[in-house]
Amino acid sequence: MSKPGKKVDVDQVDMEKMAEMTTPNPGTIEFPHTVGAAMIKPEDKGKIKGRSLSAMYEQTDMDMKQIYDQMQLLAQQAKTIKDRVDVSERIYQAQMSFQPLIGKVYHLYMKKDHKDTLSLIGPKEWGRSKPFEKYIATVKLLADHTWDILEKGEEEI
Repeated sequence: MSKPGKKVDVDQVDMEKMAEMTTPNPGTIEFPHTVGAAMIKPEDKGKIKGRSLSAMYEQTDMDMKQIYDQMQLLAQQAKTIKDRVDVSERIYQAQMSFQPLIGKVYHLYMKKDHKDTLSLIGPKEWGRSKPFEKYIATVKLLADHTWDILEKGEEEI
């Protein structure tokens, strides 16, 4: 047995008004389209833009810092290469009485007559008699025939 209920008079239903209150694509409307739908609150667009700008600035600042750190590293590497070239030029103009071997360590000095000389003997190995005026650097011959500075001495290279 069914309960008596209100009967809907189909002739009284305004189909045009009902069509305005529905949409074939419910995801495109800005408000919930059913009773059980999630509540949609309009956002303050200024807050959204402000948060987005803040996040953008934070990210770009991090990117700029990373690029700056990379530039610092490249500048340091360029300085190291320049120092290698400078000391290499100085060594190849210095007096040497032996054939230097790749991978071996040598010592560059300035003698009392202000001429550079390359030696096998380190600055702490001379004892009391030092036949040089200044210790310039301890160097190692690399495979490309440049010299790597292992230790700097008293004078700028």
